[in-house]
Amino acid sequence: MWQQAGGGDARPALKVLGPSNKELEQGKATLMCVANKGFPSDWSLSWKTSDSSGSSSIRGEESRTPGVLQNDGLYSWSSTLTLTADQWGKVGSVTCEATQGSHTPISEILRRDQCSQS
Repeated sequence: MWQQAGGGDARPALKVLGPSNKELEQGKATLMCVANKGFPSDWSLSWKTSDSSGSSSIRGEESRTPGVLQNDGLYSWSSTLTLTADQWGKVGSVTCEATQGSHTPISEILRRDQCSQS
């Protein structure tokens, strides 16, 4: 059942969303990675974080949703990474990476200084 235009696999588009200021005031930071329009359904999302010097990684709590089939026959997924506000303050950048079989991994980087601190 290939409903997808052109058949074959589709690489999802990634978007990384940073935490809200309201959440940071409550002492936590949740980041979300959304992957849209991928095929097949077994792309997997993972997180990499580095501190502002780029040397060490910061561990947070990851949770993932299974692929959701969209009307166009492609899948979307999301993954969240939960850090404390203190950890977020030390983060230089976070990377969300999508991998599937022999495909070249796709990654999207969010730098902490790109997030609004207003």
